[in-house]
Amino acid sequence: MLCFIGLGINGYSGLSLLALETLQKCKFIYIERFTSSIEDDDIRQLELLLDTDNKRTQLVPRWFIEDARDIISQSKENNVAILTYGDPFMATTFTELYVRAKKNLIDIKIIHGASGISSLIGEIGLHNYKFGRTTTIMSDPMSAISVYNTIYENLRVGNHTLILTEYNNNEKEIFFLDPVRAIDMLLEVEKNINYKIISDELFIIVASRIGYKDQNILGGKIKSIKKVEFGKGPHSIIVTGNLHFTEIDSITSLYPNKDPPLDNTQFFRHIAVTMLEKYLPKAKYALKNMQSYLENERNSSSTLGEEVKGMYPVLENAEYYLLDAERFFNQNKFELGILSIGYAEGLIDALRFQKNINPWLS
Repeated sequence: MLCFIGLGINGYSGLSLLALETLQKCKFIYIERFTSSIEDDDIRQLELLLDTDNKRTQLVPRWFIEDARDIISQSKENNVAILTYGDPFMATTFTELYVRAKKNLIDIKIIHGASGISSLIGEIGLHNYKFGRTTTIMSDPMSAISVYNTIYENLRVGNHTLILTEYNNNEKEIFFLDPVRAIDMLLEVEKNINYKIISDELFIIVASRIGYKDQNILGGKIKSIKKVEFGKGPHSIIVTGNLHFTEIDSITSLYPNKDPPLDNTQFFRHIAVTMLEKYLPKAKYALKNMQSYLENERNSSSTLGEEVKGMYPVLENAEYYLLDAERFFNQNKFELGILSIGYAEGLIDALRFQKNINPWLS
């Protein structure tokens, strides 16, 4: 039998009676801490609690779990346990192992533990159904681009964003990405992408070491949070979206804040809105210039050639598309507005290349 057992967020003392009874019956107990941190003291206390030693309890690296051949083989004849921080199936690594074990006809036992993610959301007092996609920021600055885009998409629909920060446990050291470093990387991405969502005025919440005795939660604007030393992790960053009044009450009542909470959606501007405001006037300007060109052609010639006559319906269609773009803009159908401008620009450019003139120039 293969047993997936969640340690929860409170260390060895948070194990349920069912988990302890199950562990006592296991010949092999594998403890992993590559998905999240488990303290050395918790491992020692667990061994004392189980009256066992490291011959039966082994701290294993990531590759051992991902390879899993020994685990699968042993589970066919013995009771084997994998002990993880939080809830085991918050990590896709264990879901994949679960599937492999089932395909090998191995009996499975699952004992869930308190999830660090759900516990964190509960501790900070925000509504869990208002969280959008969760993301992770790594020390590699390139990862901040994906995180930035996730924040944008969540803010677009008013949702909060939970950002998990990098944790790495190797044989030499335990690494936790500092929240201030993560914030600096997002500010750098803002300079390049310029959606105008990350600034010193953005309100965030930093939650550190949830479940530990020295856990810390602090809210504030980025300009205030950047001055704080958060110490040892794990850390998480929450970018708030639209705030219900009960969420504001929770933020102001449950933990300290450097600044009053605020709704970050007020800083949000849809990319399509920015594009419409930029390109719609330009397209109107080009259309007007092309219409003036045709009028000059008409006034300078007693008879209009078939080529020039054929340009009028094209310009009329371009004008209709621009009217559609304005209507879609007023209806908050921004993507359709952009599409309509694109059609109009295509028609105008077709005439531009045909007549070898540039109506876009001032």
